[in-house]
Amino acid sequence: MTISTTNSSVEQASAFNHPDKAVIRPAQVDEIGDILMLFEEEVRAGRMLPRNPDNMVAGIHDWLVAEAGDQIVGCVSLVFFNDELCEVRSLAVHSDRRGNGLGGDLIAAAIELARTRNMHRVLTLTRSLGVFERAGFVRDEVHNFPEKVWRDCGPCPFRERCDEVALIYSLDDGAQGVVSNSQAVHQIEEKDNGNTKAGQ
Repeated sequence: MTISTTNSSVEQASAFNHPDKAVIRPAQVDEIGDILMLFEEEVRAGRMLPRNPDNMVAGIHDWLVAEAGDQIVGCVSLVFFNDELCEVRSLAVHSDRRGNGLGGDLIAAAIELARTRNMHRVLTLTRSLGVFERAGFVRDEVHNFPEKVWRDCGPCPFRERCDEVALIYSLDDGAQGVVSNSQAVHQIEEKDNGNTKAGQ
């Protein structure tokens, strides 16, 4: 099993050794271009808003990537609304890697990152209901999360034709968010001691 550590300012993150050798780890600033390429098709099709590279640099410690060999094949991020609610966002898997459980592994890793940040609830808005429900998310209504509505839904250009469904995962009821063939195998503890790379 390969476990990769970095100097990013992530308090703790879980590494998952995927059956096809993809390893989920904290993202690095110099990988932002590769991450954006994972979204290119969805953005062109008008199904996803483009991600702002400057915002990604500022929040790089909230991103995880799946790496296979020298290629970034998946990613996911967390967005924090307050001290108890965060959102799984920007889940993407390379087209050649879909259908083998990597998306579920990324969700499980994001849940574990939320747990290490002492979050209580993890929200997502998605069209891919199955993969999140298998991870332990349950359906809800977005209007139950005014933090999300105020910050993101109001200014969103897709708001009049949004077809995403809100789902919520509770970290307070003992749920583990188990997905098929994914298991947390090691926990990397990293603290920001002022030695992070420039720009992170």
